[in-house]
Amino acid sequence: MPLEIGAVMEGKVTGVTKFGAFVALPEGKSGLVHISEVANAFVSDVHDFVQMGQTVRVKVMAISPEGKINLSIKRAVAEAAHQPPQSERRPVSAPRSVPVVAAAPQAVNGPSNDATFEDKLKRFMQESDSRIADNPLYSDRPRKSRRH
Repeated sequence: MPLEIGAVMEGKVTGVTKFGAFVALPEGKSGLVHISEVANAFVSDVHDFVQMGQTVRVKVMAISPEGKINLSIKRAVAEAAHQPPQSERRPVSAPRSVPVVAAAPQAVNGPSNDATFEDKLKRFMQESDSRIADNPLYSDRPRKSRRH
């Protein structure tokens, strides 16, 4: 089978690193399966999913001008099952009905609450200023230093 983008083929794992696995392909080529393309589940250690010498089914994702080949195991498995990988799947669910709630009548000058936002903000600022004034770290009087 010729090596082209989208081709699914089998290869042998020749190396496992912390960032992925190297796979030997037919015609003496080799490519990298990045850690994000190893499995649909979260992969913290590639060794948990592939071992040296293991034969794996991979899909060719990209071929760079320098000859680097990007491979994917999870997309090859998904293609074999005729379904997109989890990252590309859209959840299948019935559309949710959102209840329509009538808006509460509001006064022209603002909400009809007990206090407007400005009043609440003013009260908060006053309380904050009084707390800061009581704190000795923020006082204007000179501090006594411990050095003599």
